[in-house]
Formats: sequence, structure tokens, C-alpha cells
Amino acid sequence: MRTVTGRTDHVVVVGAGLSGLACALHLLGSGRRVTVVERDAGPGGRAGRVRLGGYQLDTGPTVLTMPHLADEAFAAVGDSLHRRVDLIALHPAYRAHFADGTSLDVHTDGEAMEAEVRRFAGPAQAAGYRGLRQWLERLYRAQMKRFIDTNFDSPLQLLHPDLARLAALGGFGRLDSRIGRHLSDPRLRRVFSFQALYAGVAPARALAAYAVIAYMDTVAGVWFPKGGMHALPRAMADAAGDAGADFRWGAEVSALERSAGRVRAVRLATGERIACDALVLSCELSTAHRLLGRAPRRPVALRHSPSAVVLHAGTDRTWPGLAHHTLSFGGQWERTFDELTRTGKLMSDPSLLITRPTTHDPTLAPPGRHLHYVLAPCPNTAVGPSGATWRDLGPRYRDDLAAELERRGLDGFRTSIEEELLVTPLDWAEQGHAAGSPFSVSHTFAQTGPFRPRNLVRGLDNVVLAGCGTTPGVGVPTVLISGKLAAARFPGRGPR
Repeated sequence: MRTVTGRTDHVVVVGAGLSGLACALHLLGSGRRVTVVERDAGPGGRAGRVRLGGYQLDTGPTVLTMPHLADEAFAAVGDSLHRRVDLIALHPAYRAHFADGTSLDVHTDGEAMEAEVRRFAGPAQAAGYRGLRQWLERLYRAQMKRFIDTNFDSPLQLLHPDLARLAALGGFGRLDSRIGRHLSDPRLRRVFSFQALYAGVAPARALAAYAVIAYMDTVAGVWFPKGGMHALPRAMADAAGDAGADFRWGAEVSALERSAGRVRAVRLATGERIACDALVLSCELSTAHRLLGRAPRRPVALRHSPSAVVLHAGTDRTWPGLAHHTLSFGGQWERTFDELTRTGKLMSDPSLLITRPTTHDPTLAPPGRHLHYVLAPCPNTAVGPSGATWRDLGPRYRDDLAAELERRGLDGFRTSIEEELLVTPLDWAEQGHAAGSPFSVSHTFAQTGPFRPRNLVRGLDNVVLAGCGTTPGVGVPTVLISGKLAAARFPGRGPR
């Protein structure tokens, strides 16, 4: 594995999102001095926090899987995730509502889920679920160490017996058809393939290997941190601070000082100079490329995942049919993905994620009130409406979403709202997310594994990238791994 050369005693990490914080903790654990520079007033990045009246909103991810990956970062400095954060296992992980009026609770416990599938779709589908679960477990074992939790220097690293194991498991077939080998019920197939949206690829075109995301969601378990998802980056920042990290809040990097193939210092927008021996850029990939002055040449331009409209609603009531996480599926599944990834149209029959964090932490809202987070996938600004178009489109689409929620059983949703925040691709773009998408570069085959933008920067001996735009990719588990992999590029006692 290639590593950073030369002196690396003092490392500046740009960005205090999950990847930057994970990297900082691993670097601290290897005995380095770390300065974290963050443009916002506190930690989190995408996993930020907004206070709206008496409501506390998570601005980014709402689903936590694979918490042991976060614990690895805490353990690097002799700390513990479970000492810092109160995690609640969610049962069910999700509740799925379908267009035909049926509902299914998605359990990560195998026996509970098999019983639920039997109730929902009969014994043949329950047997199919058993086979699917076993396949997902084997797929995860074949991929994790060799293809996800690893630093790639060359595509030749794929030439390993694990590649043959992955091929034998059907990992290079199509996700939808592979799941269809086990489950014929189209509703069940959606439950185990909607995760392809995170990767920015329709299930009918996604590699079956991406079912590893379904493993994380439906087998490994789903948790909720008390205090909301922002409690995780807050705890990571606290642990890093206790281990000696120097945090510079409200500090935006405007330029890098370079000489002899190395970055010698970062310059802040205020003009302040922070000298460093090495640099980790965990900011948005496009921002990193701007600071570096160039993007790596690629035969085809990077493609970005679909975006999302998010309606945060603080309400004076809630609805008993909702779980902590509720998947509300429309009827036109294939057409939805075609609209999101190809034609650039808003979903004509939307599939939505509704999260109610006050299910397990009522302190996130005023007494007797509730918090709902409604995520509607939408095209990114490269294939769909432009960012500027969303100025007028956003309020209209918000009204359409609210009306659709009422049609799906959330009676009185519009009149229940006391406080709200609408986030559209325009807002994501203004935060610096390329193509107005918070889900970064999509996971097409040409943008996965050794073909994804690598975390070592050519032409600079002491710069490493971290975050969802680089290895291994998008999602809370993978950005935590990204931080660890970035730290592993530093020689010595760092993680391997």
C-alpha cells in the first residue's frame, strides 16, 4: 500500500464531518498532532443540526447501521462509542407501506423477519427470505475486507481469490434479478433493493454486489442515537478534543501553500496561516479539487447520484401507522428510477422515507409535539431541474408532498405543522454539493472500488482525501471507513 512520504507529525484535517472526525481519531491514536478546520460552527458536516423553534433537526442521515465502525474510531484513542452515545436498537428497523394498502415490518432479527414474511406473503416467500438472508451474509463476508475496507492503488488488486468468490455469488449480475431468485413478491423485492438509490443506480441496472447495502439495513441492524444522529459526530468531536485535537470552528480554507510537491500550510479566508506536515481533505470532492487547483483526468466525467427534497416538519400530532422509519412505496417502481436517473423528472408516483425521531427521543421536540422528516428522492441538477428552478418549484413540490402524505393516511398533515424546513437541490448546491446532490458520486461500476476517485492525490506527497466522494463511497458506514482508510495512508503506528 502506498503511503504519505516525509514528515507527518502535524496533520491538518479539513472538514469535521463523519469521515474527517474518524480520520482525526485514528491519526490521534497513532500519536500525531491533529488540527481540524471546519467552516461551520460545529461538527457534523452533512450530519448537522438545526434548531427550529423548540425542535432539533438532523440535517443529514437518519439511519445508523454498523455502529462498530464508529466504535473503531473511538477505540483508536482508548474511548468507546457506547460510553459516549446511548444507542437504541430499532425494532422494526423499518415499516413498509405499499400502494396496495398492505404493510410489512422489516426486522433485522432473522426469525422475526421470517415470521413477518410468512404472515405477509406466505411460506414460499418466507423460505425465499431465508435463502436471501444467507446470500446477503455470504456476500458481505466476500466483500468487506477485500473490496470495501481497503485502500486501492491499482485495479490489479482485484485479482484475488475473493473476486472469484464474489463472482460465484453472482455479485456481477443485476441486483433486481438476483434478489428475484429468492423472492417473487414484487413488494418484498423492493424492500431489499431500494437501497440501490443510495448508490445512485436503479436496481435493474445495479450490480448485485450492491446488495451489501441491503445487508447493512436488513440484517446487521439499525440503531438510533439518543439525541438524534447529530449525537454521533458531536461525540466523536468531544472524544477527539479530549485526545488532544485542536478544533478551529467557523474557519474556511481558501487556499493551500505548496512547494516541492508538498502542501506546507493552509490559508483561511481570514488570512490566517496554519502550517502542517500533511493534509487530509474530507470536504466535498469538488471543493477538494478546487483547493488543489485541478481534478484528476478521467476518460468519462463523474456522474452524481440523484438528489432529494427533505421536508422537516414539527407537528402538533402524529399518526399511529408510522414507525421510527417508514418506507412509503408508490406503485410505479421501475418508472420512478427511470425518472430519477434518466429522464430527470420528479417522481410521478413517489416513494418516500418518513422518519419520526421523536418515537425514541421526545426531547427533540417541545412537550406533546412530534418531529417528522420526509425524504423524497429527486433528480440531481445535472439531469433534472436546475438549482435556480427550485426557487419556485420547491414550495409547490412541498405542497404536493403534503397532499400525497394525506392521501396515504396522514390525515391533517398540512394543518398539523407548527414549524418546518424545506431542503431542495438548490440548498444542497449552495452548501457546495456537486450537481445539487448530498449523495455525491454515484456507484456505477466505473466509479466503484479501484475506479472511484482515489484518496491519494497525484503530484502531492502529503495530501489524502476522505469522504463519500472517494474510497469506499456513500453512506454512514462507508464514510467512517473512508476516514480510517485515509489515516491508514500515514506510515508508522497508524491503522492498517
